[in-house]
Amino acid sequence: MTLPATNPRPMDGVRVLDIATFIAAPMAASIMGEFGADVIKIEQPSKDGQAGGDPWRRYGTASKREDSSLAWLTEARNKRSITLNLRAPEGAEIFKRLVAEADVVTENFRPGTLAKWGLGYDVLAEINPRLVMLSVSGYGQTGPYKDRPGFARIAHAFGGLTHLAGMPGGPPVTPGSTSLGDYMTGMYGAIGVLMALRERDKSGLGQTVDLALYESVFRALDELVPAYAATGYVRGREGIGTANACPHGHFECGDGRWVAIACTNDKMFDRLSKAMQQPDLASAAQYGRVANRLAERDIVDGLVSDWTKSMDRDGVVAACVASEVPIGAVNAIDEIFEDPHFKARGNLVIVDDPLTGPVTVPGVSPRLSRTPGRIDNLGPALANANGAVYSDLLGLSADEIAKLQEKGVI
Repeated sequence: MTLPATNPRPMDGVRVLDIATFIAAPMAASIMGEFGADVIKIEQPSKDGQAGGDPWRRYGTASKREDSSLAWLTEARNKRSITLNLRAPEGAEIFKRLVAEADVVTENFRPGTLAKWGLGYDVLAEINPRLVMLSVSGYGQTGPYKDRPGFARIAHAFGGLTHLAGMPGGPPVTPGSTSLGDYMTGMYGAIGVLMALRERDKSGLGQTVDLALYESVFRALDELVPAYAATGYVRGREGIGTANACPHGHFECGDGRWVAIACTNDKMFDRLSKAMQQPDLASAAQYGRVANRLAERDIVDGLVSDWTKSMDRDGVVAACVASEVPIGAVNAIDEIFEDPHFKARGNLVIVDDPLTGPVTVPGVSPRLSRTPGRIDNLGPALANANGAVYSDLLGLSADEIAKLQEKGVI
């Protein structure tokens, strides 16, 4: 069912002030924007020839728009931009006026920075007791490392994920070449804000949401915490497989492409052995029990690898799908663009930006049946909403706006 572009959304009527930069906290704001929130992106004005705005605007591949990379267009979507120097006293006062009209603030300054500018949560909550503030930082608002800067790569390492990535005996590698920890933290941030808003419906009061980049990574480590606490076991790099299941990893096919196969139990291996046309492999005398497979991991993985290399990837996938074996192609981005499932699910969305033309971006997740999210616009041009926000929302006159521009406040 295709709903009209005017369909109601869950966050309609919620106003978010996004004063953060780069990915994590802004990602939380983007998610809320996709589901109806009015997200005002507050960015540093240009000054003395120095480019203003979120540095994410200039990160990655350039687009046809001068101030907007492709990364900016996709990750800053469903926002409108204003410029405001929060460090200037006049800018701080304007921000307070905006806070009075807002529901949420998302920020990622180092702990204590906003308080230093007279904009700590205690001050803002006096203006608007219903305000929810999401604070994202490398190490959180408390603890001995709270003042250290942090990025996703640091979070992956400190949170325990990088140690697991790579081949046995080899160096730790980046777990994927994307800023995974930032995106994970953005999702946790959105969840935290939504829970705070839900509680506000009962109490009438806002609160802070304190989230460290490394914590979202740390939360995704399977059984590592209880296993170490109970047994002292330190899991290391396991390469293309895993120590807890077999065969459970990546296998090369005859055409040089790869698949992921996941046999987490005996039933799945029985299905795989039949797909391989070697059903005896799943007998109790051979590898039908997980203990046997784990004890002879190299042999079992070798048998599966010999089979996958005997045909091309499409043939391997087809055989496993027919036998209900969990399998997935190890897709590169060009293969994702050609995959019919991505197309059918609407995972690739073409947005016609008035300044750049058509841009393909990831679709909205999650899917809501009755009030789904949508992409209204790509990342905004710098200060594209200065007039609307300062004039319409705050009631500033044209002369007042011009004077603020002359002073470099906006």
